[in-house]
Amino acid sequence: MFDAEAEVKQLKILKKSISKKRYSRSRLDKYTDELKAMKVAGATYSDLQRWLLSRRIKVAWSTVQRWYANNG
Repeated sequence: MFDAEAEVKQLKILKKSISKKRYSRSRLDKYTDELKAMKVAGATYSDLQRWLLSRRIKVAWSTVQRWYANNG
């Protein structure tokens, strides 16, 4: 006989193991202090993007914005 509750329980366990958050360090983490200081001083995200580009880190301004939202 088919046990729907047991199947759902197994699916939830599988989903939990699949959806574990995987974190790897961002390339921007190395410049945390500098990025925060420049943002407080009035730099825009595109200004920060250009500054990073001068340090050979190519990212979109939206990536800088997302990083700052999580780390700023």
